[in-house]
Amino acid sequence: MIGQRLEVRQGQGLVITPQLQQAIKLLQLSNLELEAFVEAELERNPLLQRDETDAGNDGAPDAANDAASADGGDEAELRFVEGSDAHAQNMDAASDDLYGDAAPGERVSDRQEDGAAQPGLNDWSRTGAGGMADGEERERPDHRDLTLWEHLQAQASAAGLSAADHGIALTLIDATDEGGYLRVDLGEIAERLGVDISRVEAILSVCHGFEPTGVMARSIAECLTLQLVERNRFDPAMGALLDNLELLARRDLTALRKACGVDAEDLGEMIAELKGLTPRPGAGFGGEPAQTVVPDVHVRPDPAGGWRVELNADTLPRLLMDKRYHSVIAAGARSDTEKTFVADCAAQASWLVKSLDQRAKTILKVSSEIVRQQDAFLAFGVEFLRPLTLKTVAEAIEMHESTVSRVTSNKYVSTPRGVFELKFFFTAAIQSSDGGAAHSAEAVRRRIKTMIDGEDADGEVLSDDRIVEILNEAGIDIARRTVAKYREALKIPSSVQRRRLLKTA
Repeated sequence: MIGQRLEVRQGQGLVITPQLQQAIKLLQLSNLELEAFVEAELERNPLLQRDETDAGNDGAPDAANDAASADGGDEAELRFVEGSDAHAQNMDAASDDLYGDAAPGERVSDRQEDGAAQPGLNDWSRTGAGGMADGEERERPDHRDLTLWEHLQAQASAAGLSAADHGIALTLIDATDEGGYLRVDLGEIAERLGVDISRVEAILSVCHGFEPTGVMARSIAECLTLQLVERNRFDPAMGALLDNLELLARRDLTALRKACGVDAEDLGEMIAELKGLTPRPGAGFGGEPAQTVVPDVHVRPDPAGGWRVELNADTLPRLLMDKRYHSVIAAGARSDTEKTFVADCAAQASWLVKSLDQRAKTILKVSSEIVRQQDAFLAFGVEFLRPLTLKTVAEAIEMHESTVSRVTSNKYVSTPRGVFELKFFFTAAIQSSDGGAAHSAEAVRRRIKTMIDGEDADGEVLSDDRIVEILNEAGIDIARRTVAKYREALKIPSSVQRRRLLKTA
Protein backbone atom coordinates (compact mmCIF):
# COMPACT_ATOMS: atom_id res chain seq x y z
CA MET A 1 0.00 0.00 0.00
CA ILE A 2 1.36 3.40 -0.98
CA GLY A 3 1.15 6.16 1.60
CA GLN A 4 3.04 8.78 3.59
CA ARG A 5 4.65 8.09 6.95
CA LEU A 6 7.41 9.39 9.22
CA GLU A 7 10.48 7.29 9.93
CA VAL A 8 13.58 7.83 12.09
CA ARG A 9 16.76 6.34 10.64
CA GLN A 10 20.31 6.34 11.90
CA GLY A 11 23.21 6.27 9.48
CA GLN A 12 26.66 7.61 8.69
CA GLY A 13 27.37 10.29 6.14
CA LEU A 14 29.91 12.89 5.11
CA VAL A 15 29.27 16.34 6.54
CA ILE A 16 31.60 19.18 5.64
CA THR A 17 31.43 21.90 8.25
CA PRO A 18 32.05 25.56 7.34
CA GLN A 19 35.32 25.42 9.30
CA LEU A 20 36.53 22.44 7.31
CA GLN A 21 35.55 24.14 4.06
CA GLN A 22 37.63 27.12 5.12
CA ALA A 23 40.66 24.91 5.86
CA ILE A 24 40.37 23.28 2.44
CA LYS A 25 40.08 26.66 0.76
CA LEU A 26 43.12 28.06 2.59
CA LEU A 27 45.27 25.12 1.58
CA GLN A 28 44.89 25.69 -2.17
CA LEU A 29 45.15 29.50 -2.14
CA SER A 30 48.27 31.16 -3.50
CA ASN A 31 50.13 33.55 -1.22
CA LEU A 32 48.52 36.56 -2.94
CA GLU A 33 45.03 35.12 -2.60
CA LEU A 34 45.75 34.20 1.01
CA GLU A 35 46.82 37.76 1.81
CA ALA A 36 43.59 39.13 0.32
CA PHE A 37 41.54 36.60 2.30
CA VAL A 38 43.30 37.48 5.56
CA GLU A 39 42.75 41.21 4.98
CA ALA A 40 39.02 40.58 4.54
CA GLU A 41 38.92 38.53 7.75
CA LEU A 42 40.74 41.25 9.68
CA GLU A 43 38.11 43.76 8.62
CA ARG A 44 35.23 41.43 9.42
CA ASN A 45 36.39 39.94 12.73
CA PRO A 46 37.22 42.44 15.53
CA LEU A 47 38.98 39.75 17.59
CA LEU A 48 41.67 39.12 14.96
CA GLN A 49 44.90 41.11 14.87
CA ARG A 50 48.26 40.76 13.19
CA ASP A 51 51.18 39.39 15.15
CA GLU A 52 53.74 42.18 14.82
CA THR A 53 56.50 40.34 16.68
CA ASP A 54 59.74 39.60 14.88
CA ALA A 55 59.63 36.38 12.87
CA GLY A 56 63.09 35.41 14.06
CA ASN A 57 66.64 35.98 12.97
CA ASP A 58 66.72 33.01 10.62
CA GLY A 59 63.60 34.09 8.75
CA ALA A 60 61.53 31.09 9.85
CA PRO A 61 57.85 31.98 10.21
CA ASP A 62 56.11 31.86 13.57
CA ALA A 63 53.65 29.24 12.39
CA ALA A 64 56.41 26.88 11.40
CA ASN A 65 58.39 27.61 14.55
CA ASP A 66 55.34 26.79 16.65
CA ALA A 67 54.89 23.57 14.71
CA ALA A 68 58.49 22.57 15.29
CA SER A 69 58.54 23.50 18.97
CA ALA A 70 55.41 21.46 19.59
CA ASP A 71 57.46 18.37 18.82
CA GLY A 72 60.66 19.56 20.42
CA GLY A 73 62.18 20.93 17.19
CA ASP A 74 64.35 24.03 17.22
CA GLU A 75 63.73 25.38 13.74
CA ALA A 76 61.26 25.21 10.87
CA GLU A 77 63.71 23.73 8.40
CA LEU A 78 64.59 20.18 7.51
CA ARG A 79 67.99 18.95 6.48
CA PHE A 80 68.23 16.13 3.98
CA VAL A 81 71.35 14.01 3.98
CA GLU A 82 71.67 11.20 1.46
CA GLY A 83 70.86 7.87 3.03
CA SER A 84 69.30 9.40 6.13
CA ASP A 85 65.67 9.28 7.25
CA ALA A 86 66.17 11.61 10.21
CA HIS A 87 63.92 14.21 8.58
CA ALA A 88 60.89 11.99 9.16
CA GLN A 89 61.37 12.27 12.92
CA ASN A 90 61.40 16.07 12.83
CA MET A 91 57.90 16.32 11.43
CA ASP A 92 55.20 17.46 13.78
CA ALA A 93 52.69 14.71 14.35
CA ALA A 94 49.85 17.17 13.98
CA SER A 95 50.71 17.77 10.33
CA ASP A 96 50.22 14.14 9.28
CA ASP A 97 46.99 15.17 7.63
CA LEU A 98 45.17 18.42 7.01
CA TYR A 99 42.25 17.06 9.00
CA GLY A 100 44.30 15.52 11.81
CA ASP A 101 42.81 17.87 14.41
CA ALA A 102 39.03 17.94 14.10
CA ALA A 103 37.19 20.92 15.45
CA PRO A 104 34.81 20.40 18.37
CA GLY A 105 31.51 19.03 17.13
CA GLU A 106 32.96 17.60 13.91
CA ARG A 107 32.45 14.02 12.95
CA VAL A 108 35.41 11.79 12.34
CA SER A 109 34.00 10.99 8.93
CA ASP A 110 34.38 14.70 8.01
CA ARG A 111 38.08 14.17 7.56
CA GLN A 112 37.55 12.21 4.38
CA GLU A 113 35.59 14.99 2.70
CA ASP A 114 37.12 14.62 -0.72
CA GLY A 115 36.25 12.24 -3.44
CA ALA A 116 39.27 9.98 -3.75
CA ALA A 117 41.86 11.20 -6.21
CA GLN A 118 42.19 9.21 -9.39
CA PRO A 119 44.28 6.11 -8.67
CA GLY A 120 47.47 5.86 -10.67
CA LEU A 121 47.58 9.57 -11.46
CA ASN A 122 51.09 10.06 -12.75
CA ASP A 123 51.08 13.24 -14.80
CA TRP A 124 49.91 16.78 -14.15
CA SER A 125 48.41 16.84 -17.64
CA ARG A 126 45.59 14.71 -16.17
CA THR A 127 44.76 17.22 -13.48
CA GLY A 128 42.37 20.09 -13.87
CA ALA A 129 42.95 23.79 -13.54
CA GLY A 130 44.47 24.72 -10.24
CA GLY A 131 46.20 21.35 -9.86
CA MET A 132 43.11 19.43 -8.72
CA ALA A 133 42.66 15.83 -9.78
CA ASP A 134 39.87 14.81 -12.13
CA GLY A 135 36.57 14.41 -10.32
CA GLU A 136 37.46 16.65 -7.39
CA GLU A 137 35.09 19.36 -6.37
CA ARG A 138 36.40 22.75 -7.41
CA GLU A 139 35.95 25.83 -5.32
CA ARG A 140 36.55 28.86 -7.52
CA PRO A 141 35.79 32.33 -6.24
CA ASP A 142 35.22 33.66 -9.75
CA HIS A 143 35.43 32.90 -13.44
CA ARG A 144 38.07 34.53 -15.60
CA ASP A 145 39.44 34.29 -19.11
CA LEU A 146 42.31 31.93 -19.87
CA THR A 147 45.65 33.69 -19.54
CA LEU A 148 48.39 33.46 -22.15
CA TRP A 149 50.60 31.44 -19.80
CA GLU A 150 47.86 28.89 -19.09
CA HIS A 151 47.17 28.61 -22.83
CA LEU A 152 50.86 27.96 -23.58
CA GLN A 153 51.26 25.51 -20.69
CA ALA A 154 48.31 23.48 -21.97
CA GLN A 155 49.91 23.27 -25.41
CA ALA A 156 53.25 22.28 -23.89
CA SER A 157 51.55 19.43 -22.01
CA ALA A 158 50.01 18.18 -25.27
CA ALA A 159 53.21 18.50 -27.33
CA GLY A 160 54.52 15.02 -26.47
CA LEU A 161 57.72 16.36 -24.92
CA SER A 162 59.85 14.34 -22.54
CA ALA A 163 59.82 15.20 -18.87
CA ALA A 164 63.08 17.14 -19.16
CA ASP A 165 62.03 18.96 -22.35
CA HIS A 166 58.64 19.76 -20.82
CA GLY A 167 60.46 21.36 -17.88
CA ILE A 168 62.52 23.48 -20.28
CA ALA A 169 59.35 24.53 -22.12
CA LEU A 170 57.65 25.57 -18.88
CA THR A 171 60.71 27.62 -17.92
CA LEU A 172 60.59 29.43 -21.27
CA ILE A 173 56.85 30.02 -20.94
CA ASP A 174 57.34 31.52 -17.48
CA ALA A 175 59.80 33.99 -19.04
CA THR A 176 57.24 35.14 -21.64
CA ASP A 177 55.66 38.54 -21.01
CA GLU A 178 52.03 39.50 -21.43
CA GLY A 179 52.64 40.63 -25.02
CA GLY A 180 53.87 37.17 -25.98
CA TYR A 181 57.60 37.93 -26.21
CA LEU A 182 60.35 35.85 -24.64
CA ARG A 183 62.34 38.13 -22.35
CA VAL A 184 65.25 35.94 -21.27
CA ASP A 185 68.69 34.97 -22.52
CA LEU A 186 68.73 31.35 -23.69
CA GLY A 187 72.28 30.89 -22.43
CA GLU A 188 71.14 31.83 -18.94
CA ILE A 189 68.30 29.29 -19.08
CA ALA A 190 70.66 26.57 -20.32
CA GLU A 191 73.16 27.25 -17.54
CA ARG A 192 70.47 27.31 -14.86
CA LEU A 193 68.91 24.04 -15.99
CA GLY A 194 72.21 22.31 -16.68
CA VAL A 195 71.61 21.56 -20.39
CA ASP A 196 73.20 22.58 -23.69
CA ILE A 197 71.94 25.79 -25.25
CA SER A 198 71.21 23.85 -28.46
CA ARG A 199 68.62 21.83 -26.57
CA VAL A 200 66.97 24.98 -25.25
CA GLU A 201 66.90 26.39 -28.78
CA ALA A 202 65.30 23.17 -30.06
CA ILE A 203 62.55 23.37 -27.43
CA LEU A 204 62.01 27.04 -28.29
CA SER A 205 61.52 26.01 -31.93
CA VAL A 206 58.78 23.63 -30.78
CA CYS A 207 57.19 26.43 -28.75
CA HIS A 208 57.23 28.68 -31.79
CA GLY A 209 54.66 26.30 -33.27
CA PHE A 210 52.18 27.10 -30.48
CA GLU A 211 49.16 29.32 -30.91
CA PRO A 212 48.92 32.28 -31.25
CA THR A 213 51.41 32.37 -34.11
CA GLY A 214 54.44 34.49 -33.30
CA VAL A 215 54.30 33.86 -29.57
CA MET A 216 57.56 33.51 -27.62
CA ALA A 217 59.52 35.41 -30.26
CA ARG A 218 62.58 37.31 -29.05
CA SER A 219 62.08 40.35 -31.26
CA ILE A 220 59.43 42.03 -33.36
CA ALA A 221 61.20 40.85 -36.50
CA GLU A 222 61.14 37.22 -35.34
CA CYS A 223 57.48 37.54 -34.34
CA LEU A 224 56.48 38.84 -37.77
CA THR A 225 58.67 36.25 -39.49
CA LEU A 226 56.86 33.39 -37.73
CA GLN A 227 53.50 34.77 -38.86
CA LEU A 228 54.65 35.23 -42.45
CA VAL A 229 56.11 31.72 -42.59
CA GLU A 230 52.76 30.30 -41.44
CA ARG A 231 51.01 32.21 -44.22
CA ASN A 232 53.66 31.07 -46.72
CA ARG A 233 54.42 34.71 -47.47
CA PHE A 234 58.02 34.87 -46.32
CA ASP A 235 60.57 35.40 -49.11
CA PRO A 236 64.02 37.08 -49.37
CA ALA A 237 62.51 40.49 -50.12
CA MET A 238 60.26 40.27 -47.05
CA GLY A 239 63.23 39.07 -45.01
CA ALA A 240 65.20 42.13 -46.09
CA LEU A 241 62.28 44.35 -45.09
CA LEU A 242 62.16 42.79 -41.61
CA ASP A 243 65.93 43.26 -41.28
CA ASN A 244 65.47 46.97 -41.94
CA LEU A 245 62.45 47.85 -39.84
CA GLU A 246 64.29 50.94 -38.57
CA LEU A 247 64.15 52.33 -42.14
CA LEU A 248 60.41 51.69 -42.19
CA ALA A 249 60.06 53.51 -38.88
CA ARG A 250 61.87 56.51 -40.39
CA ARG A 251 59.72 56.18 -43.54
CA ASP A 252 62.87 56.05 -45.67
CA LEU A 253 61.14 54.27 -48.54
CA THR A 254 63.95 54.95 -51.01
CA ALA A 255 66.48 53.12 -48.85
CA LEU A 256 63.92 50.35 -48.21
CA ARG A 257 63.36 49.78 -51.94
CA LYS A 258 67.10 49.53 -52.44
CA ALA A 259 67.55 47.13 -49.50
CA CYS A 260 64.68 44.88 -50.61
CA GLY A 261 65.37 45.06 -54.34
CA VAL A 262 61.77 45.83 -55.26
CA ASP A 263 59.91 48.69 -56.91
CA ALA A 264 57.56 51.13 -55.18
CA GLU A 265 54.42 49.12 -55.95
CA ASP A 266 55.82 45.87 -54.49
CA LEU A 267 57.11 47.71 -51.45
CA GLY A 268 53.66 49.18 -50.84
CA GLU A 269 52.10 45.71 -50.95
CA MET A 270 54.74 44.33 -48.56
CA ILE A 271 54.12 47.12 -46.07
CA ALA A 272 50.35 46.57 -46.30
CA GLU A 273 50.93 42.88 -45.60
CA LEU A 274 52.97 43.72 -42.50
CA LYS A 275 50.14 45.92 -41.25
CA GLY A 276 47.86 42.87 -41.32
CA LEU A 277 50.07 40.99 -38.86
CA THR A 278 49.89 41.02 -35.07
CA PRO A 279 52.89 42.64 -33.35
CA ARG A 280 51.65 41.60 -29.89
CA PRO A 281 50.35 37.99 -30.20
CA GLY A 282 49.60 37.71 -26.49
CA ALA A 283 47.40 40.80 -26.31
CA GLY A 284 44.22 38.90 -27.19
CA PHE A 285 44.24 36.79 -24.03
CA GLY A 286 42.60 37.41 -20.73
CA GLY A 287 45.27 38.90 -18.58
CA GLU A 288 45.96 39.51 -14.98
CA PRO A 289 48.09 42.32 -13.58
CA ALA A 290 51.69 41.27 -13.82
CA GLN A 291 52.75 39.92 -10.45
CA THR A 292 56.22 39.04 -9.35
CA VAL A 293 56.31 35.41 -8.26
CA VAL A 294 57.10 35.22 -4.57
CA PRO A 295 58.20 31.70 -3.58
CA ASP A 296 56.42 29.98 -0.73
CA VAL A 297 59.43 27.77 0.04
CA HIS A 298 63.18 28.32 -0.14
CA VAL A 299 65.56 25.44 -0.90
CA ARG A 300 69.30 25.93 -0.50
CA PRO A 301 72.34 23.70 -0.09
CA ASP A 302 73.16 22.72 3.46
CA PRO A 303 76.85 23.17 4.36
CA ALA A 304 76.63 19.81 6.13
CA GLY A 305 75.36 18.13 2.95
CA GLY A 306 71.96 17.69 1.38
CA TRP A 307 69.36 20.44 1.14
CA ARG A 308 67.75 22.83 3.59
CA VAL A 309 64.04 23.51 3.14
CA GLU A 310 62.51 26.63 4.72
CA LEU A 311 59.17 28.36 4.53
CA ASN A 312 59.17 31.94 3.29
CA ALA A 313 58.07 34.04 6.26
CA ASP A 314 57.01 36.90 3.96
CA THR A 315 54.20 34.82 2.43
CA LEU A 316 52.72 33.56 5.71
CA PRO A 317 50.41 35.98 7.53
CA ARG A 318 50.79 35.82 11.31
CA LEU A 319 47.50 36.31 13.15
CA LEU A 320 46.48 36.27 16.79
CA MET A 321 43.17 36.32 18.59
CA ASP A 322 43.01 39.28 20.97
CA LYS A 323 41.92 37.47 24.12
CA ARG A 324 41.98 40.64 26.24
CA TYR A 325 39.58 42.43 23.92
CA HIS A 326 37.47 39.27 23.75
CA SER A 327 37.05 39.21 27.51
CA VAL A 328 36.04 42.88 27.52
CA ILE A 329 33.34 42.63 24.83
CA ALA A 330 32.14 39.25 26.14
CA ALA A 331 31.55 40.79 29.56
CA GLY A 332 29.70 43.71 27.98
CA ALA A 333 27.42 41.58 25.81
CA ARG A 334 23.83 41.78 27.02
CA SER A 335 21.44 40.33 24.45
CA ASP A 336 21.55 36.84 23.04
CA THR A 337 22.39 38.27 19.61
CA GLU A 338 25.46 40.05 20.99
CA LYS A 339 26.62 36.97 22.87
CA THR A 340 26.19 34.80 19.77
CA PHE A 341 28.14 37.29 17.64
CA VAL A 342 31.03 37.41 20.13
CA ALA A 343 31.12 33.61 20.40
CA ASP A 344 31.10 33.18 16.62
CA CYS A 345 33.92 35.72 16.20
CA ALA A 346 36.00 33.94 18.84
CA ALA A 347 35.44 30.53 17.24
CA GLN A 348 36.24 31.83 13.75
CA ALA A 349 39.38 33.63 14.93
CA SER A 350 40.64 30.56 16.78
CA TRP A 351 39.97 28.29 13.83
CA LEU A 352 41.59 30.64 11.31
CA VAL A 353 44.79 30.90 13.39
CA LYS A 354 44.86 27.14 13.69
CA SER A 355 44.16 26.63 9.95
CA LEU A 356 46.97 28.98 8.94
CA ASP A 357 49.37 27.13 11.19
CA GLN A 358 48.26 23.77 9.76
CA ARG A 359 48.59 25.12 6.22
CA ALA A 360 52.18 26.20 6.85
CA LYS A 361 53.16 22.83 8.30
CA THR A 362 51.48 20.93 5.46
CA ILE A 363 53.24 22.99 2.77
CA LEU A 364 56.56 22.41 4.51
CA LYS A 365 55.96 18.68 4.77
CA VAL A 366 54.95 18.23 1.12
CA SER A 367 57.76 20.47 -0.16
CA SER A 368 60.33 18.61 1.88
CA GLU A 369 59.28 15.28 0.43
CA ILE A 370 59.38 16.68 -3.13
CA VAL A 371 62.91 17.97 -2.52
CA ARG A 372 63.94 14.60 -1.15
CA GLN A 373 62.52 12.84 -4.22
CA GLN A 374 64.01 15.29 -6.74
CA ASP A 375 67.41 15.96 -5.15
CA ALA A 376 69.15 14.72 -8.32
CA PHE A 377 67.49 17.51 -10.33
CA LEU A 378 68.71 20.12 -7.85
CA ALA A 379 72.24 18.72 -8.00
CA PHE A 380 72.64 17.87 -11.68
CA GLY A 381 69.90 19.51 -13.76
CA VAL A 382 66.62 18.90 -15.53
CA GLU A 383 67.86 15.69 -17.18
CA PHE A 384 67.71 13.99 -13.79
CA LEU A 385 64.06 14.64 -12.97
CA ARG A 386 62.65 11.45 -11.47
CA PRO A 387 59.20 10.06 -12.30
CA LEU A 388 57.03 11.41 -9.50
CA THR A 389 53.29 11.18 -8.84
CA LEU A 390 50.86 12.61 -6.35
CA LYS A 391 50.35 9.12 -4.98
CA THR A 392 54.07 8.63 -4.32
CA VAL A 393 54.32 11.82 -2.29
CA ALA A 394 51.02 11.18 -0.51
CA GLU A 395 52.08 7.70 0.59
CA ALA A 396 55.51 8.86 1.72
CA ILE A 397 54.09 11.52 4.05
CA GLU A 398 50.88 9.63 4.89
CA MET A 399 48.45 12.16 3.46
CA HIS A 400 45.59 11.96 1.00
CA GLU A 401 46.36 12.58 -2.67
CA SER A 402 43.80 15.40 -2.81
CA THR A 403 45.63 17.18 0.01
CA VAL A 404 48.94 16.95 -1.86
CA SER A 405 47.17 18.17 -5.00
CA ARG A 406 45.90 21.26 -3.22
CA VAL A 407 49.25 21.98 -1.57
CA THR A 408 51.11 21.91 -4.89
CA SER A 409 48.58 24.18 -6.58
CA ASN A 410 49.77 27.78 -7.06
CA LYS A 411 52.77 27.29 -4.76
CA TYR A 412 56.31 28.12 -5.81
CA VAL A 413 59.71 27.01 -4.57
CA SER A 414 62.98 28.90 -4.94
CA THR A 415 65.94 26.63 -5.71
CA PRO A 416 69.53 27.18 -6.87
CA ARG A 417 68.24 26.40 -10.39
CA GLY A 418 65.47 28.99 -10.31
CA VAL A 419 61.91 29.44 -9.11
CA PHE A 420 59.51 26.63 -10.04
CA GLU A 421 55.90 25.80 -9.36
CA LEU A 422 55.66 22.72 -7.16
CA LYS A 423 53.74 20.81 -9.82
CA PHE A 424 56.79 21.22 -12.10
CA PHE A 425 58.42 18.33 -10.25
CA PHE A 426 55.69 15.80 -11.11
CA THR A 427 56.63 13.89 -14.28
CA ALA A 428 55.22 10.88 -16.09
CA ALA A 429 56.55 7.38 -15.49
CA ILE A 430 56.55 4.14 -17.47
CA GLN A 431 55.93 1.11 -15.30
CA SER A 432 58.23 -1.87 -15.18
CA SER A 433 56.85 -5.17 -16.48
CA ASP A 434 58.74 -7.18 -13.87
CA GLY A 435 57.47 -5.22 -10.89
CA GLY A 436 60.68 -3.24 -10.44
CA ALA A 437 61.20 0.51 -10.27
CA ALA A 438 59.42 2.66 -12.84
CA HIS A 439 61.34 3.96 -15.82
CA SER A 440 61.59 7.60 -16.77
CA ALA A 441 59.81 8.45 -20.00
CA GLU A 442 62.88 10.38 -21.12
CA ALA A 443 65.12 7.34 -20.56
CA VAL A 444 62.78 5.18 -22.67
CA ARG A 445 62.80 7.76 -25.47
CA ARG A 446 66.58 7.78 -25.51
CA ARG A 447 66.61 3.99 -25.59
CA ILE A 448 64.30 3.96 -28.62
CA LYS A 449 66.46 6.52 -30.39
CA THR A 450 69.63 4.53 -29.68
CA MET A 451 68.09 1.36 -31.12
CA ILE A 452 66.97 3.14 -34.30
CA ASP A 453 70.30 4.95 -34.71
CA GLY A 454 71.98 1.53 -34.75
CA GLU A 455 70.08 0.39 -37.83
CA ASP A 456 71.90 -0.14 -41.16
CA ALA A 457 70.96 -1.29 -44.65
CA ASP A 458 72.28 -4.82 -44.08
CA GLY A 459 70.63 -5.31 -40.71
CA GLU A 460 67.12 -5.31 -39.30
CA VAL A 461 64.98 -2.18 -39.54
CA LEU A 462 62.99 -2.17 -36.33
CA SER A 463 59.25 -1.83 -36.57
CA ASP A 464 57.26 -0.35 -33.70
CA ASP A 465 56.07 -3.84 -32.74
CA ARG A 466 59.65 -5.12 -32.64
CA ILE A 467 60.70 -2.18 -30.46
CA VAL A 468 57.86 -3.03 -28.06
CA GLU A 469 59.12 -6.63 -27.86
CA ILE A 470 62.69 -5.55 -27.14
CA LEU A 471 61.57 -3.12 -24.44
CA ASN A 472 59.28 -5.70 -22.86
CA GLU A 473 62.19 -8.12 -22.71
CA ALA A 474 64.15 -5.40 -20.90
CA GLY A 475 61.38 -5.11 -18.30
CA ILE A 476 59.70 -1.98 -19.69
CA ASP A 477 55.92 -2.24 -19.97
CA ILE A 478 55.00 -0.06 -22.94
CA ALA A 479 52.31 -0.08 -25.61
CA ARG A 480 52.86 0.15 -29.36
CA ARG A 481 50.98 3.44 -29.63
CA THR A 482 53.28 4.89 -26.98
CA VAL A 483 56.35 3.83 -28.97
CA ALA A 484 54.85 5.43 -32.07
CA LYS A 485 54.13 8.63 -30.17
CA TYR A 486 57.69 8.81 -28.83
CA ARG A 487 59.14 8.07 -32.28
CA GLU A 488 57.08 10.84 -33.87
CA ALA A 489 58.07 13.25 -31.09
CA LEU A 490 61.71 12.46 -31.92
CA LYS A 491 60.90 13.19 -35.60
CA ILE A 492 61.92 9.66 -36.63
CA PRO A 493 60.13 8.29 -39.73
CA SER A 494 58.35 4.94 -39.78
CA SER A 495 60.18 1.66 -40.39
CA VAL A 496 59.00 1.59 -44.02
CA GLN A 497 60.36 5.07 -44.69
CA ARG A 498 63.62 4.30 -42.88
CA ARG A 499 64.10 1.13 -44.93
CA ARG A 500 63.70 3.12 -48.17
CA LEU A 501 66.12 5.77 -46.97
CA LEU A 502 68.73 3.15 -46.03
CA LYS A 503 68.42 1.42 -49.41
CA THR A 504 68.76 4.75 -51.19
CA ALA A 505 71.85 5.59 -49.16
